[in-house]
Amino acid sequence: QVQLVESGGGLVQSGGSLRLSCGASGNIFRTNDAGWYRQAPGKERELVAVVAGGGNTNYADSVKGRFTVSRDNAKNTVTLQMNSLKPEDTAVYYCNVHETYYLFGNARQRDYWGPGTQVTVSS
Repeated sequence: QVQLVESGGGLVQSGGSLRLSCGASGNIFRTNDAGWYRQAPGKERELVAVVAGGGNTNYADSVKGRFTVSRDNAKNTVTLQMNSLKPEDTAVYYCNVHETYYLFGNARQRDYWGPGTQVTVSS
């Protein structure tokens, strides 16, 4: 059973920085996409940043230029560096791994999620 665990959330003032890390219990990162989502109160969960198995990255427009996602497959970790934080970044941040696997020659996909870590940015 794969487990993801986030760390690094907390309370920070507007303009500050936080670094989120996500570790996995198994060798789940491999070539799978890994990244971060967030969910603010009363809103749907949204993509923040993802790094593909090949290293390509994708960011939500709202965080481009401020956040950086990276991965270390050898250490089974994915990290989100968040700079110039804004109050609207306040949310629970979730680590995600999107796995593609093969069953009887057919590609299947499934998602793994961490329990989430709270990020609060005060104005």
